[in-house]
Amino acid sequence: MKRYKSILIGVTFILSLALFIWGYNFLKGKNILQKQFFYYAKYESIEGLEVSNAVLINGLRVGQVNQVYFDPDLSGDIIVLMMLSQDFPVPKNSVARIFSADLMGSKSIDLKLGSAIELARPGDTLASATEGSIKDEVNAQVQPIKIKAENLLSSIDSLVVAIQTIFNESARENLVESFNDIRLTFSNLERTTSNIDTLVESEANRIASILSNIDSVSLTLRDNRESISNIIGNLETFSDSLVKTDIVATFDKANKSLSELDEILTKINEGEGTLGMLLHNDTLYMEVNKSAEELNKLLEDIRLNPKRYVKFSLF
Repeated sequence: MKRYKSILIGVTFILSLALFIWGYNFLKGKNILQKQFFYYAKYESIEGLEVSNAVLINGLRVGQVNQVYFDPDLSGDIIVLMMLSQDFPVPKNSVARIFSADLMGSKSIDLKLGSAIELARPGDTLASATEGSIKDEVNAQVQPIKIKAENLLSSIDSLVVAIQTIFNESARENLVESFNDIRLTFSNLERTTSNIDTLVESEANRIASILSNIDSVSLTLRDNRESISNIIGNLETFSDSLVKTDIVATFDKANKSLSELDEILTKINEGEGTLGMLLHNDTLYMEVNKSAEELNKLLEDIRLNPKRYVKFSLF
């Protein structure tokens, strides 16, 4: 009986110790009864990230920061060990980004899933990134407002300088002259408008006649629309005929004929051939002229002495 009580006390102590260890780890966010998956990430600065801070995927808590320590290579970088409580597929090009989880500046890790087909294995080191601090975010929001305010102050300063320039004596005189010129311009416009109205009234009949003629022309065009269409069709037919005609060959033949004619004229000018010799040989001209003179003498002799050449006999 005494031995049974000792065993019961021992078992109760062991169960209490196990329950205490489980409860302690549970309060720290660890579930020792559930399988855990560990991934690493390296940062130059963790911006206040601490152990037990949440690890999120698309806003859902899937784990926590398990350890934070300096890189053993003494480079000053910080290694963060993330413990995931769910066997969620993590692509190899995923990024562990530290960001501000609330307005108090608490940090968490947002695991941005990549698009790689290959998955990261537990124990792999993921790419890292750090969100700007609240100060940086505020500066980023305030900086454009600051630039706009500076530009506005510069514009106000330019406006003040312009106003000061306007209200000096010389500028006031120029301004008065400008207003006078504007008044004169409007007066001239008013007179011009009055003249146009008078012209329109005096030429109303003529304008009406012009509009009537225009209307008549439009009616004529409308009435002769078929004739105009036929004319256009004939022009198209004529243009098609011209396109089908071998104009190039015709011009080539004409050029060839002109070339041959030019060659003939060149030969005549150079005295070649009968016609060329006739034009350029004086001897032939003199012989022809001499023959004509001899013929004239013969005809004159026949006229004066016909009996010498013609004999009449009755018996």
